[in-house]
Amino acid sequence: MPFRRVLIANRGEIALRVLRACKEMGIETVAVYSEEDRGALYLRYADETVCIGPAASAESYLDIPRLISAAEIADVEAIHPGYGFLSENAHFAEVCDSCNIRFIGPSAETIALVGDKAQAIALARRAGVTTVPGSDGLIGSEEEALEIAKKIGYPVMIKATAGGGGRGMRIASNDLTLVNGFHAARREAEAAFKNGGVYLEKFIENPRHIEVQIIGDMHGNIVQLGERDCSLQRRHQKTIEESPSVSIDDKTRKKMGDAAVKLAKAANYYSAGTVEFLLDRDQNFYFIEINARIQVEHPVSEETSGVDLIKAMLRVADGEHLGFTQKEIRPRGHAMEFRINAEDPDDNFRPSPGTLGLFVPPGGPGVRWDSHVYSGYRIPTHYDSLIGKLIVVRPTREEALATARRALDEFVVEGIKTTIPLYKRILEHVDFIRGNVDTGFIEKFF
Repeated sequence: MPFRRVLIANRGEIALRVLRACKEMGIETVAVYSEEDRGALYLRYADETVCIGPAASAESYLDIPRLISAAEIADVEAIHPGYGFLSENAHFAEVCDSCNIRFIGPSAETIALVGDKAQAIALARRAGVTTVPGSDGLIGSEEEALEIAKKIGYPVMIKATAGGGGRGMRIASNDLTLVNGFHAARREAEAAFKNGGVYLEKFIENPRHIEVQIIGDMHGNIVQLGERDCSLQRRHQKTIEESPSVSIDDKTRKKMGDAAVKLAKAANYYSAGTVEFLLDRDQNFYFIEINARIQVEHPVSEETSGVDLIKAMLRVADGEHLGFTQKEIRPRGHAMEFRINAEDPDDNFRPSPGTLGLFVPPGGPGVRWDSHVYSGYRIPTHYDSLIGKLIVVRPTREEALATARRALDEFVVEGIKTTIPLYKRILEHVDFIRGNVDTGFIEKFF
């Protein structure tokens, strides 16, 4: 039986996504909100709402005592953290468990293990999954960093072990930039994550970023739902994702999927997650990290696999079996997701908060729009700039591109700037049409 009552510890698009899944499963929902989100339309759909503090995330969506208090007052059985905020916070998962509230995600132990990138890399090596050449663990001095760089060769990348979103990362091409980058990455990581630990990797030039969606239960069953190509990025932030990837052959696809499952089993993983790899031009792939949560781009995998990932998370958190096997997953069609952000791509992606005027999203065959915004919605300044996700799915990539062009043209957005014009230009670029892109594509051409 599914949970009776679930608290959604998030906001915006993902809060609405979880709320909808719960409603279809007959689960009562409790939606929390900050003072800034008091007027959010999706709050009307929840069975109960609780204000958890002011606009600042640290005093609301990141405040564990307030969230637990809300959960206890509302008498919920479980908490879904969504993505971002506390979704990969092992301490939050641990507190939930200690209060007899089920955390809808991996165990606290698994989150802590895979959330530390140095530990995750060590785990991958023990599991026989190829990793990027680099340090065996954290590096404690610039002298040690210089010694490792001499061994593996420049360019190298300094990465924060607790990093994310591109923070705590530096590329170095010689001894001077390595020393400077080492100290800068440590300072940035300490400020952002309260953990200044960094490690060193060989920098893979012009790679593709490929990730494999996994879902597992508490009974040891792990299934991978295919890969997503997330190479279209700006400053390490994903913009366009698609599945299947046009850059890998069937042999590499199978090896990568098998590696993801092997690693997930080694981590005693259950719930939804993503195993991420870099792919070089010779079809060699290297493990880089595990994201122990649902991801922004999860609809891409849902559309190509037929699995509702949020519902699956709810079921396995309640102790149920997955209910399907690897052999039953038969990928179909080609899906793409476009993150629509309130940013001006013609002004160095400057944030564009404000009030939406007339707002009409696209529709029609092959189009899915996941969003919480509407005409008259005021975009806050305290949170990320995502206003919605356009997902298209068609039998072939060529048809998906045509549907994406049509859907982007249909958008009516007044009052703010968005990334829609950028995506229209990308869709006309000959290299993108051919699938000839890497993680530096946007910086190079746009």
